[in-house]
Amino acid sequence: MRIGVISDTHGLLRPEAIQGLQGADHILHAGDVGSPDILNALGHVAPVTAIRGNIDEGGPCRHLPPTELVELGGHHIYMLHDVNKLDLHPEAAGISAVIAGHSHKPLVEWRRGVLFLNPGSAGPRRFQLPVTFAWLHIETAGLNAQIVHLDV
Repeated sequence: MRIGVISDTHGLLRPEAIQGLQGADHILHAGDVGSPDILNALGHVAPVTAIRGNIDEGGPCRHLPPTELVELGGHHIYMLHDVNKLDLHPEAAGISAVIAGHSHKPLVEWRRGVLFLNPGSAGPRRFQLPVTFAWLHIETAGLNAQIVHLDV
């Protein structure tokens, strides 16, 4: 399976992100969506699972859950917006990957056998950070992820 992972769009879905996500089997949005239009557009590419971020708390995406546990390709993936608010031990819970956003800093890191993935921000550029999304590949041998830099 090829899972597109995006976060921190803040109401801006760049055409480069839509183009980059083509071919996804599923898309995970790790919060700070900003507008339901973002999710509708992503839904034309692939099925979407999304959570709310801090900017979504009182806005039009407030209905989104703060966390989500999804099963894709036989792996449990836990989504939350701010990894610093993780209140469980993913390895003990049988979780294969933790997806988070918030920092706008892309990250692919293994901790105690669990993949921690932050796709960075695909929305408005923050400071000098890159504009990115990520691919999560679910294969027979396990999980791997890669950060994709958008040329914007």
